[in-house]
Amino acid sequence: MSKQLVHFIVSFEVADGKLKAFQETAQAMIAATQKEPGALAYEWHFSDDHKRCRLLETYADQAAVQAHINGEAVKLIPRLLESASLSGFEVYGDPGPEAAKTLKGFGAELFQHWQGLRR
Repeated sequence: MSKQLVHFIVSFEVADGKLKAFQETAQAMIAATQKEPGALAYEWHFSDDHKRCRLLETYADQAAVQAHINGEAVKLIPRLLESASLSGFEVYGDPGPEAAKTLKGFGAELFQHWQGLRR
């Protein structure tokens, strides 16, 4: 099992009149993710008009990714998608074979680490 970081960038388009519902669900997802082992970052960012949102996630390793997939936050995705649509989902690093299959089922595009510098 790989011990390298795994990053997600998830993009949403918020439905008209649904910003408050979207934010409430996102807050519940944040609270759930805070309890997960190896969840290093789970950051939500809005465009100036609050119509687009990016979720930046970082996990310590494959085990942390799997814990997230099996966790309470992911169970809230259907509720989140009542107020927004998924417009992009990219995964950077090796989430492991089981997680990769699940993530691809959510529409994720996977990018394997090639090389670089991390401090």
